[in-house]
Amino acid sequence: MILNTGTRTDIPAFYSKWFLNRIDEGFVISKNPYNNQMYKYNFDPKTVDVICFCSKNPKPLVKDLDRLSDYRQFWFTTINPYDRDIEVNVPNYKRVIDTFKELSEALGRDCVSWRYDPIFITEKYSLDFHIDKFEEMASELYQYTLDCTISFIDLYQKVLRNFPEASEVTTEERLIIGENFARIANEYGIQMKTCVEGTLLDQFGFDSSGCMTQQVLEKAIGNNLKVPKGKYHNRECNCLMGRDIGLYNTCMHGCKYCYANSNEIIYYFSLTTNNNIILPQ
Repeated sequence: MILNTGTRTDIPAFYSKWFLNRIDEGFVISKNPYNNQMYKYNFDPKTVDVICFCSKNPKPLVKDLDRLSDYRQFWFTTINPYDRDIEVNVPNYKRVIDTFKELSEALGRDCVSWRYDPIFITEKYSLDFHIDKFEEMASELYQYTLDCTISFIDLYQKVLRNFPEASEVTTEERLIIGENFARIANEYGIQMKTCVEGTLLDQFGFDSSGCMTQQVLEKAIGNNLKVPKGKYHNRECNCLMGRDIGLYNTCMHGCKYCYANSNEIIYYFSLTTNNNIILPQ
């Protein structure tokens, strides 16, 4: 079984105590966001093939990594150069880089991956800004990661409500980002990947096959996975579906581009009403 902690909220950043309690109790309960059905998943290391973490701030859980030593892990860490006007409660990227290095040294480069996404273009966050910051980050991270995954902002209705000034990244802008990021990554020995962005950037050496594929996870855990047919996120993506134990509208990063929080009212309501069901401290 693949347990996924990160497509609905950021468990390492905000619910690490709850997560460790679930480890100690030996099970976790998750609610399907579409039909409210409850599912109970066993936390036995013999049952869990790998725990996939996705976080913008792994630090609260990294300090307790020894308590996860019985579990095979894969960590996606998103490190963006945005300020608090965009990522309201996310630590400065330099601090997250330091945490990423801790993770990589503890688990190995096969078990960690850097995400730089979503990318959007504004007057402040221009093409030159992204290229300069990516080079700065790559120079810090190349000894600690094998790859970097990027994607461009998706303008869902809930995103436009919170980020009305956002606009689609044009094909020309995508090509400029792709060409320059690939050039920098090649200098540092980093494999560039895209997440559900088609094959446009493959011409620059990007890998568009998926960021959390069977191959990636098998390399991380050093073992083969038996994957049932159809267990993929969507037709454009080879990433494996896991048992997601998070809950929408509970992430407190406050990112303006977020697709997982509908709005502030629901977000705060969930924090006060659902903790005893799924996220008890």
